[in-house]
Amino acid sequence: MRSEADDRAAEAAALPDPAFVVLVGPSGSGKSSWATRYRPQEVVSSDQLRGIVGGGEHDLSASSDAFAVLDQIIAARAGRGLTTVVDTLGLDPERRSRYLELARRAGMPAVAVLFDTDPQLCRQRNRASDVPVPPRVLDAQLRAMAAAPAQIENEGWDLVLRAPAADIEPAHTPGARRAHADQRLVPAGVSFTLQVSRFPWEQDPADWLRSVAMAAAETGFTGIALMDHLIQIPQVGRAWEPIPEPWVTLGMLAGLDTNLRLGTLVTPATFRSAGVLAKTVATLDVISGGRAFCGIGAGWWAREHAAFGLPFPPTGDRLDLLETAIETMRALWAPGTRPYRGDRVHLPETTCYPRPAGSIPVIVGGGGEKRTLQIAARLGDGCNLPAELAVLDRKIAVLHAHCTAAQRDPAEVAITVLDVPVIGTDRDQAARITERLRGRTSTAEFARRHHAGTAADHIGRYRLLAERGVSTVFVSLPDLTGPSEVLRFAPVIAAFS
Repeated sequence: MRSEADDRAAEAAALPDPAFVVLVGPSGSGKSSWATRYRPQEVVSSDQLRGIVGGGEHDLSASSDAFAVLDQIIAARAGRGLTTVVDTLGLDPERRSRYLELARRAGMPAVAVLFDTDPQLCRQRNRASDVPVPPRVLDAQLRAMAAAPAQIENEGWDLVLRAPAADIEPAHTPGARRAHADQRLVPAGVSFTLQVSRFPWEQDPADWLRSVAMAAAETGFTGIALMDHLIQIPQVGRAWEPIPEPWVTLGMLAGLDTNLRLGTLVTPATFRSAGVLAKTVATLDVISGGRAFCGIGAGWWAREHAAFGLPFPPTGDRLDLLETAIETMRALWAPGTRPYRGDRVHLPETTCYPRPAGSIPVIVGGGGEKRTLQIAARLGDGCNLPAELAVLDRKIAVLHAHCTAAQRDPAEVAITVLDVPVIGTDRDQAARITERLRGRTSTAEFARRHHAGTAADHIGRYRLLAERGVSTVFVSLPDLTGPSEVLRFAPVIAAFS
């Protein structure tokens, strides 16, 4: 069994992705075999380029041309922030210096991977090669390799590893591999709710919605959340793509044979009068058997308000509406029909039937540190925050400070996050999804923004969220077209079951 020390060592040795990786080792040391863990287009090999510009991989007369092409390719890839693995001998300090400078200009982690394979094994492999390197040449390489570790130690590389190194780890989530290992040893609990934000339902909307909901239940999602927008937002799709009214749609989903919790993430307080919203949510809770929740925020998109003839007041007034809406819903969901007089709301009666089947969680969405998080601390059952770890840490600290000021236990306010992950069955599929969706955004930036990776990468990342107190992750799949994308998330949920 792996020890904790083993897991910490693996974390320290994790290969960041993207990164500029230079392999250093003599012929027969295993560099090319090791490089197969990367995607083929990420590995730039001087041997292969000799085969392209010369008579074959061992055509040494083509070396100058091969390295000229290699330099062009790695400069182009690094300039785009793409992982680049330089598969050459890597034994020339001057050439390594140029590689290091290239990585620095590109703002990429510079990684040297040393292959100090036993010299006798290198010679044995060389003799077995179809075209062996002359023994005197290999001897010179072995002597150069003996000096390389000390040289590289002083060259300024961000990370120096000795093969075999740890697995590739997305640079956007350092520590994910360690966290994945921790999750296997001592599982942490996090629930996952599928947020459906795009609706490519073609000719049968009801069947599409049904199939996605049933796939979510089969996969292990605990709920479904719908965006509440009147026009599809540019972060998701084009304005003329369908986006249904959420509470009507959730009513339809309530009729399916599932235990999924149902709600919005989030409803703008500017869209509906607070009393009507209270009635809507209570009705959904009753017909679903107590499975409703209400994500609510101040609203942010002026265009949809103008298009539908709705007022869009200044930010402070919208936040006042948010406070009023939460207070009104609480009043109308409470037992009895007596008048209500509160901080912002005065009601002559609270006759609102049917009453909710149970306590309806109210999740406040938005990250405004001065006012929105203060409202969440005072009035919310939960607060939905960004999933980016550094941002999340700051927001949680501010939220908890507001809880303390309001004399409320921070544990009473659940922390949830909205995550928009690109998840592939392997790195190659994750890269293909990224390329298909990125539009005009650079590949590296889109991959970073959506944490593109495999199930293992996301398991580690969600473990890091759990360690910060996140109880629910709202997952919005940017490549959602139907049930198959939902089912791809199953290994992640299984790791937290």
